[in-house]
Amino acid sequence: MDKLIASFTEQLTEGMTIGRRADLTPQHHDIRNVVVAGLGGSGIGGNLVEELTRGKLKVPMTICKDYHLPEFVNEHTLLIVCSYSGNTEETLSSLSDGMNRMAKIVCITAGGSLERIARKAGLDVILIPSGMPPRACLAYSFIQQLYVLYYYRYIDLGFEVGINGAIALINRESKKIQKEALRTAKKLNKKIPVIYANANQEAVAIRWRQQLNENSKTLAWHHVIPEMNHNELVGWRTKGKWAVVLLRNETDFERNVARFNIAKGVIQQYTKTVIEVMSKGDNEIERSLYLIHLGDWVSYHLAELRKVDPVEVKVIDHLKAELSN
Repeated sequence: MDKLIASFTEQLTEGMTIGRRADLTPQHHDIRNVVVAGLGGSGIGGNLVEELTRGKLKVPMTICKDYHLPEFVNEHTLLIVCSYSGNTEETLSSLSDGMNRMAKIVCITAGGSLERIARKAGLDVILIPSGMPPRACLAYSFIQQLYVLYYYRYIDLGFEVGINGAIALINRESKKIQKEALRTAKKLNKKIPVIYANANQEAVAIRWRQQLNENSKTLAWHHVIPEMNHNELVGWRTKGKWAVVLLRNETDFERNVARFNIAKGVIQQYTKTVIEVMSKGDNEIERSLYLIHLGDWVSYHLAELRKVDPVEVKVIDHLKAELSN
C-alpha cells in the first residue's frame, strides 16, 4: 500500500493520458442531468468531481451509491458507471437500470463484467490499469470523469491546470507530507477519529474516513461545517478517546472560519486531541488532492502503528461471499 500511495502523482499523470485518449461516441439527446454510479473506492471519485465542478456545471450532478438509479434518469441523462473491478453488484444493477431507461452511458473500469456487458451492448468504455485495490486508484477514476464531462462540453480543460499543479505541489512537498502524516497518525492511534471539513470539501473528509476504515481498520466518522453546527455539535457532551481532525484552508469562507473556531472550543472540553490540518495549493483541485494524499499517508502510518495489514479487507470478501450464497 505504501508503494501505491507513493505513486499517486504518477497515477495522476497516467490518468490524464488515458483521459485525453478516450474515444467516446456523441450523445443522441440533449443532456439535462449527470449521474455517477459507483461505490467505495470507485464511488469516491464521483463525490470529488461533483464538488470540483459544482461552480461550473450547468446541469445537476447526482452520485448514486445504491442498486437503483433516481427516477428522473432517462434518455436525457449522462450516466457515468464506475467500478474498478467491474463486478460490483450494485453498480451493475445501476448499469442495467440505465440501459433500460436509454441513458447515455460511459463506463470506467479495469475490466470484469462491466467491461464485458458494456462491450456487448456497444457502450463507451474507458479502461484503467488493473491489479490494484480500488481505493488505491482514485487518481485514475476521478480524472476520467472530468474528461467525460469535458468531452460532452460541460466543463473546459481548466482542470488540467489544477491537476498539473497538484502533481508539482505533492512532489515538492513529499517529505513534509510524510512527516505530518506520521505525526497525525501517532495522535490518532488508540483513539476514534472524527473528521470535520468544509461543506465544499466533504469528499475529502469522506476519503479520510474511508481510508481510515479500510487501511487502518478503525471506525471513524465525518461531518461538515456549517451543517454540524446545527446538530452534531450538541452531541459533544461526553469525554472519550476521540481524536478530532479539522481539515482547513487559508481560503475558507470567513463565517465558516468563525464556526470552526467556536466548534473547536466546544470540542476541546471533551477531548485534548484536536488536530488542525491545513491544505496547500493555489486552487480547489490542488488543495483537495493535497489533503487527500496526506490523508492516505495518515491511514497507512496508522495501520503500521496498529500492526494491521493496510491492504487486507477480509470482512468485505466475507460479505460478498455470503451475498453470493
